[in-house]
Amino acid sequence: MRLNHTLTAAAFILAASVPAFAKAPAPAANDGLDATLWLQTSVEYKASTRSVYAGATRQLDALLADKGETAALEQTGDFAAKPPAVILDIDETVLNNSAYQAWIITHHQHFSGKSWHAFANDSVSVPIPGALQFTKAAAAKGITVFYVSNRSEAVKDGTLRNLKKFGFPMKAGEDVVLLRGGQKDWTGKKGTRRAFIAKNYRILMLLGDNFGDFVDDMGGDIAGRDAMMAKYDAYWGQRWFTLPNPTYGSWQSAAVPKGGKEPRRAYFLKALKPWAGPKPAPKVEKTKAKAAQ
Repeated sequence: MRLNHTLTAAAFILAASVPAFAKAPAPAANDGLDATLWLQTSVEYKASTRSVYAGATRQLDALLADKGETAALEQTGDFAAKPPAVILDIDETVLNNSAYQAWIITHHQHFSGKSWHAFANDSVSVPIPGALQFTKAAAAKGITVFYVSNRSEAVKDGTLRNLKKFGFPMKAGEDVVLLRGGQKDWTGKKGTRRAFIAKNYRILMLLGDNFGDFVDDMGGDIAGRDAMMAKYDAYWGQRWFTLPNPTYGSWQSAAVPKGGKEPRRAYFLKALKPWAGPKPAPKVEKTKAKAAQ
């Protein structure tokens, strides 16, 4: 999933006069500091992604043998004899872009297409723990690995450099990095690209960090997304594997009603289900207290 950069704009805007690394003012609301720190430093994050990829690796042999099934809702017809493939998102699924988020925070910036393209073309993102091992294990079994991302076609060269630098498998003679805008109908919805792959491959597995990496119809609001997730309950952990990403995603826009005019933070707060708080201590009746004396 390409960075959902609308989320960062409101969260990271600070006074333009504050120079980089000057004494920081009070943190901006939802500036992403906790989430970014967790992505970069916590063993809990590394353990989570390794666990997801370990589970996916264990499924490969079973999915190879089960030729009557596919992971892609877009795949129809007789696909049993087609060669196998897996599809992975790139951002926060294969490559960790938290360095860009950290730059935004420490330099008091906000997202812009210019800085994001510069970051993507710098090819400095690092592999998500477990991703390289999984993709190599799949390729060793004769499975073609496709990388389907909503990064723009404009940053394809930098993306390829980044993936190749770490040795992510690339099938010779095949374009396996399919980005938004690569063809006319390759929009932010990935269904057309899954269908494109499904013409020639049986899709064993989908991996991503956003609901849109699995379905185009994500259900809209929070309740709708919950219902859509439940509809495909049999896929999760079997053919669909999701990676944790607390920094951005379609889960945020789900909390904002269509046409909402309030700041996004206001809708986020409304979506929370807080504890009612401690109950007041019971009052001691004075007459009973005197009698006890």
